[in-house]
Amino acid sequence: MVHPKQPPGQGDRSPTGEDAAIQRIGMLLKSRFGGPPPGETWSGDDAAVVSLPGVAGDHPSLLLTTDAVVAGVHIDLALVSLSDVGWKALTVAISDIAAMGGTPAHALVALGAPPGTDLDEIAEGIGEAAEQWCCPVVGGDLTAASQVMVSVAVTGSLEGPAPAVLRTGARPSDALFVTGWLGASAAGLRILRGGPASAPAIGESERAALELSHRRPRARLAEGRAAREAGATAMMDISDGLGIDLDRLARASGVGFVLDEVPVAPGATPEEARSGGEDYELLIAAPDDGSLPDRFEALGLRPPHRIGVCTADGGERRLGDATFEATGYEHRF
Repeated sequence: MVHPKQPPGQGDRSPTGEDAAIQRIGMLLKSRFGGPPPGETWSGDDAAVVSLPGVAGDHPSLLLTTDAVVAGVHIDLALVSLSDVGWKALTVAISDIAAMGGTPAHALVALGAPPGTDLDEIAEGIGEAAEQWCCPVVGGDLTAASQVMVSVAVTGSLEGPAPAVLRTGARPSDALFVTGWLGASAAGLRILRGGPASAPAIGESERAALELSHRRPRARLAEGRAAREAGATAMMDISDGLGIDLDRLARASGVGFVLDEVPVAPGATPEEARSGGEDYELLIAAPDDGSLPDRFEALGLRPPHRIGVCTADGGERRLGDATFEATGYEHRF
């Protein structure tokens, strides 16, 4: 489910928000092991980056990530099928691998559901996504639960000598890119809820495409690998909305930003593009020298949208002359 925006200016700085909870839990757990070894990245990024036991190399090369889709939180079972739930659960975890510039390897799936749930339909959607992203499901767990929940863990690898692209490497004067138009998933949810009357200005095929963007998101694996090969300095996927996710990347890297535009998907609104979330396009910082667009073109990929530039003022958040608020969705605890 695409989530409602948070109050302006609050973003993910609330002490009751998920980022604060993740930081507390991460510090608690890391304290028992003394923190990550040199070169490894634990919590705080799209995926953990760790070394393969017994394998030497210049950079850790094993990626680990997990994600969950919960009925009533991330999806509305009155609007999407159970196979859509399975597809989405695996795909959003695969997207975390894409955000590091990696390639998925294997998946584990834990499925909880009330008695009478069509488990085969959920498994069909998981299988379709596993085939699409070349990531076999090698095991998992099954349990009775009060609501449908699919939790997925994925391993991945890094091909070639370049290290994983983290959220922390963006530099002043780096350009900011996104891999596609934004707001399609939010617009699709709006149409699923309200029918054709909620989007009277677009045709049936356009409405169907927006609905599909919400029901069956795409993981930008080829784009993530291309960005890493082109020397991207920071990257993450846009899951909670450009406003809140760009703020996260900027704070992790200690930079500010000035945006020239936010690319709005046909049929979406500017607000849906800024804070709707669940687009799973990649947000990329890279040298502003043409290397990233050139690499995308060489591989036959859709050109990335250049949306702005990173600045040296770590508190700067602007779209043109206006403040660009950290709006999007954040779980509260």
